[in-house]
Amino acid sequence: PCPRAVQICVSKCPDRYLTYLTASGSPAALEYYRNFCTPEYKGAQKAALNVLKDKECPAMLIPSTPLARRCFPAIQAKKGVIMVGNKTTYEDGWGNHRNVTELLEGAKKANVVLETRQLAMKIFEDYTVSWYWIIIGLVIAMVASLIFIVLLRFLAGIMVWVMIVMVILVLGYGIFHCYMEYAKLKGEAGSDVSLADLGFQTDLRVYLHLRQTWLAFLIILCVLELVIVLLLIFLRKRILIAIALIKEASRAVGHVMSSLLFPLCTFFLLCLCIAYWASTAVFLSTSNEAVYKVFNESACPFSGQTCKPETFNTSNVTKQCPDAQCLFAFYGGETAYHKYLIVLQFFNVFMFFWLANFVIALGQVTLAGAFASYYWAFKKPDDMPAFPLFSAFGRALRYHTGSLAFGSLVLAIVQVIRVILEYLDHRLKAAENKFAKFLLSCLKCCFWCLEKFIKFLNRNAYIMIAIYGTNFCTSARNAFFLLMRNIIRVAVLDKVTDFLFFLGKLLIVGSVGILAFFFFTQRIKLVQDTAPPLNYYWVPILTVIVGSYLIAHGFFSVYGMCVDTLFLCFLEDLERNDGSAEKPYFMSQDLRKLLKKTNKGQPDA
Repeated sequence: PCPRAVQICVSKCPDRYLTYLTASGSPAALEYYRNFCTPEYKGAQKAALNVLKDKECPAMLIPSTPLARRCFPAIQAKKGVIMVGNKTTYEDGWGNHRNVTELLEGAKKANVVLETRQLAMKIFEDYTVSWYWIIIGLVIAMVASLIFIVLLRFLAGIMVWVMIVMVILVLGYGIFHCYMEYAKLKGEAGSDVSLADLGFQTDLRVYLHLRQTWLAFLIILCVLELVIVLLLIFLRKRILIAIALIKEASRAVGHVMSSLLFPLCTFFLLCLCIAYWASTAVFLSTSNEAVYKVFNESACPFSGQTCKPETFNTSNVTKQCPDAQCLFAFYGGETAYHKYLIVLQFFNVFMFFWLANFVIALGQVTLAGAFASYYWAFKKPDDMPAFPLFSAFGRALRYHTGSLAFGSLVLAIVQVIRVILEYLDHRLKAAENKFAKFLLSCLKCCFWCLEKFIKFLNRNAYIMIAIYGTNFCTSARNAFFLLMRNIIRVAVLDKVTDFLFFLGKLLIVGSVGILAFFFFTQRIKLVQDTAPPLNYYWVPILTVIVGSYLIAHGFFSVYGMCVDTLFLCFLEDLERNDGSAEKPYFMSQDLRKLLKKTNKGQPDA
């Protein structure tokens, strides 16, 4: 609501045109008008102009209808003519006649509010009749995610090699198609024109009639095919290692099934962080005060000074400046607290990032500790602790809180700098300084890359913290150099897991979404009568799709942490141990066979 306007609660909206100046001449009309005045109004004892000046009564009444606990002009159209109360004009209370079309803007906004309210009610109705089917859809997504993770133990290699073969076949078909098009254009008029002679053309289809275009495509695809084949020849062993680690991760998740529910704990803690940030931000935003200043039409020494509406009429200002008014200027304040309110908001954002990153780090260290206990168990799973997840969570809280807080602090500082850069970019949008915009864009890009790098470094540092219990800086340094010594293995494993996770999310979300679409649109004849009647069938479908993605993302985030942890443990195992009786390998038997490693004097685990 606008602070300049006086608002009061009324038992009934006005149903007629009436101005205060007109009503003041009739006791009956004035009695009706009193229903829309403030409690301070004393009746006809006060001059009409003073009543309007002190805003004790509105200057005019307009026929209105109630909507969302507000009174809006009762606008209607008759034969294409806009009218309010069967009139096309009205008096504004100061002797001016205005057209009712000036009230249309308020009516349009009221219509938007009404339509939004009706839409919200229909969506709420859809949720009330379909919530249990939505839950069933999410349960199906959860079961499908679990089944996919279990099947990766058996199908990871097949899916990866099928994907590689498909890429080779697609490129091979592209080469064949380009050659056929190149051969087909031989002898045709105009096909031998070079790209340089043709120049740039807005219609790109022109280039498809040139032999040189298809020759260029042919060469590019042949080079890509050759590069991929050479990479497969030289990296086949590393691809096999990546597949074996993914299979081993599936086994580890199977032995620590409680890890799949741990993201719920992280989600709950993140909700607390968001609630803290939101409540603090709302408190800071609403801590402003309404500031009133003196406004006048003639010269006045008090013009622009702060005033209080409650005592303004009895102050010296009205005596020296009779036409002065104490009007609302802005929300804010003139104290030191109000001046530095934006700094407090940025500090609140910084604390939110710090807390959120700490919660995420706590979850990563806990999962890494649980999966590391699986890897470093010589006899799996007999040598694992009874409750690996709870043990890892206890160690993280007891011994590694400082390291987690420091790593989260570094990341939070970078994220706040990015927020400040976005704020500056928003404020400088109207500026014409191209150099400043270019510099700001470069800084935003650099800090985006820095944030990605720090997230990658922190993730691996937390794994090393979970394995060795060293401080953050030592763990980050050891993890970084360990990964750099095995950079090719890192790249291969990263791309293979990215492909499998993308395939899994696409399969789960797509299948559950299609099932929800056919069910809620009543296209499955077997359960056609079971589907609830809906106003908008897309409401439960979108809810199921988004929920399925979040569930699949939660499951695969645990699985991804497991793969990364086992990978670092595997690299450490190779560097620390040699297979002797004093330093046996802790990797699984499949990995030892793949690398042709054996444990001398020790039975295979």
